[in-house]
Amino acid sequence: MTVICPLMAVSPSTVHFETTSTDQLSYSCTMQPLHLLPLLLLGFSLQAQDTFTVGNTTLYATDLVEDSQIPWEILWGGDDMLWCSERKGRVIRIDPVTGDYTTVLDLNVTFNGSGEPGLLGMVQHPDFPEDPRVWVVYCDGQFSVSEQLSVFEWNGTELVNEQELITLPGAQIHNGSRLLWLPDNTLLMTTGDAGDTDTSQDLESLNGKILRLNPDGTIPADNPFPDNYTYTWGNRNAQGLCIGPNGLIYASEHGQNQDDEFNLVEAGRNYGWPTVQGACNTNNEQAFCEEWDVMEPLQAWTPCIALNGLEYYTHSAIPEFQGKIMMGVMSGFSDPLPGRLIVMELSEDGTSVVDDEAYFGSFNQRIRDIAVNPYTGGFYLAFNGTSYPGSPPNIIKEFSTSDPSSVPSPVVEPVLIRPIPASGRVDISVTNGAIGGPLVVRDMAGRVVFESQVESLHFPMDIEGWAPGRYTVWTATGASPMMVR
Repeated sequence: MTVICPLMAVSPSTVHFETTSTDQLSYSCTMQPLHLLPLLLLGFSLQAQDTFTVGNTTLYATDLVEDSQIPWEILWGGDDMLWCSERKGRVIRIDPVTGDYTTVLDLNVTFNGSGEPGLLGMVQHPDFPEDPRVWVVYCDGQFSVSEQLSVFEWNGTELVNEQELITLPGAQIHNGSRLLWLPDNTLLMTTGDAGDTDTSQDLESLNGKILRLNPDGTIPADNPFPDNYTYTWGNRNAQGLCIGPNGLIYASEHGQNQDDEFNLVEAGRNYGWPTVQGACNTNNEQAFCEEWDVMEPLQAWTPCIALNGLEYYTHSAIPEFQGKIMMGVMSGFSDPLPGRLIVMELSEDGTSVVDDEAYFGSFNQRIRDIAVNPYTGGFYLAFNGTSYPGSPPNIIKEFSTSDPSSVPSPVVEPVLIRPIPASGRVDISVTNGAIGGPLVVRDMAGRVVFESQVESLHFPMDIEGWAPGRYTVWTATGASPMMVR
């Protein structure tokens, strides 16, 4: 297969596609910063793959959930389960070992299948599940759309006891809305301009901003503007947030037809929309930037590539990603390349992008969000189909450094393990058929880490000093996953 590289208006970047199918393809493109250049793409047709090489690291991709209803937020929960908000209104709680899930919330949201509203951002309390609260953003109403931030309580089975905290105008487009906890226990919430560009420069409007609030929905006393939720203004439609190196805050933001932005978030700063797009590089923009102290992006992409979820990767499992920002890309209407994951290396002080690389475009899928397994260093990508705004298939895919084919599949009768996750020791219960047979524990690579004989139906097992991660506990009659914290 032959691919002719397009030249794009982005920072220097190498795009990697690698496949294990019989139709082999790989290419790299050198991209120039902030200049609109001719675009050319021929013969672009790719198939999904299972194995990828990132430097010296091999990643194995498997489908964890194949029937998601347009996943928007995915996060690793404090209960060591994967949580996902879906635009059609569900929150699902996913077993990261098996992919089985339960619906824990099902809201009647604004969703017409052709626009952008629905159930959007979600965060758990930093001390979840000890503090059982979960915050979600969703759009309500079919003709007059509103957007609201609500907090629910987790009762161990579902999310209950909704309390509405903030309500603002919503629309069929540009609703934001990503949520992020700050170290001081305040919450950031991105909001879009809802298609009304004037709102972004209006401090009396909640639209077109990054808001900061207390967990109970009140305004923090030290916000940049007195008695005002506004943390930043002049935003168009930010949909990614993360805290990176040195505690700095970053956001990804959709441009209109040019200048998708990766921004450093600073309290009280104006980001220029709608007068300024990207850098302050026209006479009109320069005058506005000087008057309003506009914060220019660390990096911008023209044509737009539809930036989304952000994650700061700190795990050592993938050295090539360690200490870098991962960003989901959905591919803009004029973007000649498919959705992909962009991984950005920042300067030592975190105030500039020094390099970036793109991966997984061969799936030809819009990548909405990212979550990282804190134990294994594997990560999950939420795919929103091949085209706007979320055509099938909608998949949550896991990327692991362990080859899943090397781990035997569990058989019929499960082993009961408590607690999950565990540290120090676990209590194991088995069925009668396991008595007298072997007890074998394997890690995710399929290696045997413990062997014994089953002598009773219920017994403890010492796991003091075991490395955090996933294991499988086997007996003669069945197997079950075990998570060590």
